Amino acid sequence: MSRKNQTLGEFIIENQSSFKYTSGELSRLINSIRLAAKVVNHEVNKAGLVDIIGAVGDTNIQGEDQQKLDVYANEKFIQTLKNRNIVCGIASEEEDSFISINSQDENNQNKYVVLMDPLDGSSNIDVNVSVGTIFSVFRRVSPVGGPVTIDDFLQKGNKQVAAGYIVYGTSTMLVYTTGDGVNGFTLNPAIGTFYLSHPKMTFPKDGHIYSVNEGNYIHFPQGVKNYIKYCQMEEGDRPYTSRYIGSLVSDFHRNMIKGGIYLYPKSSKNSNGKLRLLYECNPMAFLAEQADGKASDGFTRIMDIEPTELHQRVPFICGSKNMVEKAEEFMRNA
Repeated sequence: MSRKNQTLGEFIIENQSSFKYTSGELSRLINSIRLAAKVVNHEVNKAGLVDIIGAVGDTNIQGEDQQKLDVYANEKFIQTLKNRNIVCGIASEEEDSFISINSQDENNQNKYVVLMDPLDGSSNIDVNVSVGTIFSVFRRVSPVGGPVTIDDFLQKGNKQVAAGYIVYGTSTMLVYTTGDGVNGFTLNPAIGTFYLSHPKMTFPKDGHIYSVNEGNYIHFPQGVKNYIKYCQMEEGDRPYTSRYIGSLVSDFHRNMIKGGIYLYPKSSKNSNGKLRLLYECNPMAFLAEQADGKASDGFTRIMDIEPTELHQRVPFICGSKNMVEKAEEFMRNA
């Protein structure tokens, strides 16, 4: 039975039987992510002391400026997963295409692929604001033993077997699910160990926080504008409090603990939305639903969307269930 202050390693071993598949491979994968998180956390905490902040001078596949820490985190997570020979494929927001990992073992039986945003919110690192890593895990659909294919990555979110994030903030936390609830582990930097600090995390059904970049208000669909006005209206338990960090991991984490809604809708500037379905929305939707919350694009459940490309963007609304459903109601009626 899980208990507070249990180490992440102990938790994984004791709860392995709750995984849908119990070969131990998924457990080793989570352990690899834990290791990479500690390495990246160490580098994030040195930002400002060493030449690790600022832009590299390159852009990623989405045409966004790559930060030095983006590149560093991407390399460390890929390197760790490769070196431990646990996964058969990796897709990253920072890479043009997926990476097929060919084990030297001719009988390679690795079954999992990982999709990730290595450093979410990295543009905030220069000003010492919390950033994070997001990851999603699927079982491959192509034959085991051969190279991975694009179909292994273009799976609906409802096929995920694990998802989570690491938030590098005032304390570093790893939060994840394997389909049996959401648990959060806090890093003790003195000894480099994650301890269970937030067991069975859940969204309050209602909240009083809305998180949206209101600077884009004029570009939003009418339904979103109407919902924002509803949040600001003085009636009942409203107006709600506006809190927007600009780092999905940080905004999501706060709202899960305190109750709230996060919105990144489509707009006249981003007709398909801006967040990536595979690297950001699917894993956060899995976590939200496992924590009694909800995630949609305003009309459709995020995890029911059929992916068509690796870097596909979608509108994203997630958080406390009643708040998301109210936002969907405004969008339907607009």
